[in-house]
Amino acid sequence: MARGDATTPGEVLGAMEITEVRVFPVNEDKLKAYVTITLDNCFVVRDLKVINGTSGLFIAMPAKRRKDGTFKDIAHPLNVETRQRMERVILAEYDRELKRGPVVVQAQPLHVEADDEA
Repeated sequence: MARGDATTPGEVLGAMEITEVRVFPVNEDKLKAYVTITLDNCFVVRDLKVINGTSGLFIAMPAKRRKDGTFKDIAHPLNVETRQRMERVILAEYDRELKRGPVVVQAQPLHVEADDEA
């Protein structure tokens, strides 16, 4: 890349889009699902969480536990608008996933050939 082609900090490149949301529901008291999102079909963020808080559902960002026991976000939106947009998209997909319900696999009888020599 030529020197003049590089982007500079603060340069506006357009809004980043969430191009895929994968929801993995869990059956726990506060934790309702793990989520993986893809941004612009080229960057994946795993381990977001759908949490049932005191005022309803919200999205927790992936975090790492520090030595002192506190948590520090690994990745997070830098402004309220982006956080709200992410929550809206992720929670809508979470609702769709819940409406689909669990995948039920019907057991099929196992057919075993009789052994003529037994």
